[in-house]
Amino acid sequence: MSLQQSHLINRRQFLCATSAGVAAFHLLPGSVVQGAERLTANEKLNVAGIGIGSQGGGDVDELAKLGHNIVALCDVDEKYAAKKFAQYPKATQFKDFRVMLDKMNKEIDAVIIGTPDHTHTVIAMAAMQHHKHVYCEKPLAHTVEEVRALMKAASKYKVVTQLGNQGHSSGSIRRLCEWVWAGAIGQVHTVHAGCDAFKDVYCQLRNLDKLNQTYEVPKGLDYDMWIGPVPFRPYAPFWVPWNWRGWMPFGTGAVGDWFCHVIDPTFWALDLDAPSTVQAEVTGYAPATQGLTYPPATKITFEFPARNQRGPVKLVWYDGNNTIPRPQEFAADDKVPGVGAILFGNKGMIMHGSHGGGGCRLLPESVMEQYSGKNAPPEKLPRVKGHHWDWADAIRSGRQAGSHFGYGGPLTQAALIGAIAIRFPGQTLKWDNKKARFTNNDAANAYVHAGYRKGWSL
Repeated sequence: MSLQQSHLINRRQFLCATSAGVAAFHLLPGSVVQGAERLTANEKLNVAGIGIGSQGGGDVDELAKLGHNIVALCDVDEKYAAKKFAQYPKATQFKDFRVMLDKMNKEIDAVIIGTPDHTHTVIAMAAMQHHKHVYCEKPLAHTVEEVRALMKAASKYKVVTQLGNQGHSSGSIRRLCEWVWAGAIGQVHTVHAGCDAFKDVYCQLRNLDKLNQTYEVPKGLDYDMWIGPVPFRPYAPFWVPWNWRGWMPFGTGAVGDWFCHVIDPTFWALDLDAPSTVQAEVTGYAPATQGLTYPPATKITFEFPARNQRGPVKLVWYDGNNTIPRPQEFAADDKVPGVGAILFGNKGMIMHGSHGGGGCRLLPESVMEQYSGKNAPPEKLPRVKGHHWDWADAIRSGRQAGSHFGYGGPLTQAALIGAIAIRFPGQTLKWDNKKARFTNNDAANAYVHAGYRKGWSL
């Protein structure tokens, strides 16, 4: 199989789970997607939103703009979600997603999940067990164990899934893939990527010494439900309702927040799966005492083994105060992306921003001229109208969406392996993907698993 052909089928894990043949653009035979009642081409979906105060509310709006029915909304924080509740007065309101799924089971076709990372899995699992199609914000889960559980469940229940990395449905990511497959920059051997934004969100060192104080839970917030499956911690205003991404018990820092956006083009174009090794360098951070929050700066090096017709790939992730270094090959007016990536091949480079390779261009300029305009490679990937449209259309047509859990799962897993590595700076961790464990560090393996508190399970 050629490298190009390998990108026109589902991820290997998804194939193994379903034992079904797959056509271009992750399309599945209609008989495969049968977890919920099939809809006609023009039928509206009945959609429920869970975690609607921020990004999840925006996702709900996108489905409403497409003409679908918003029938239920669920959020543990009445105040934070008040505007979205008011925007959809006909939607039944809930605080507990389990109650919502039980009471409105027959009235819901699809569920949008926009809660903090640590609750993604229990909610998505419950929705799929109720045979609901699922759109889940990235990262897909909080631990590797959860990622794999959701991939397995999506296959078992045969529902349509979509990871919330919106750029996967862009035209730019398809253009980037087609450039790589056409050999525009030759064999890609190295990728430098990163995010230098929202530093104060991800690094919460300034608030560590305040955690020993007692804070009153705000009225209208069901804090126990917000904590959900993870070990209980007393309420603190530093992670609810915002900034939870900077606290490792709930989020996964910059690498968890941005990897699924920034690395998506590379992951797709190079048919990446799991890294064989990962090593992290951190700055201004003592993991033994400060592992609660994300570091001020990281540099995480992933080594991906050779696969099909491509050779091994080194991917270096930079975030916070560590920024992508300026390549020597750059021209004087070339600007290094703050959020984005540079792909290095033996014939040139591709530079792009976040969310689906936005603003992607070939370097040097002579290569751009050679592969653009009338000389652009033929379109190998179907273009879609948008990420939310793709998910809704997939539900109605009986196919899988572009960033289904069989693709978004391995993408998330790589990010989570990087998040584990920052707890063991300077150590090269060797990853056994078949066994889902590190072979040379038992302490690191503890972070592969979920560790739910009493009363919660998958």
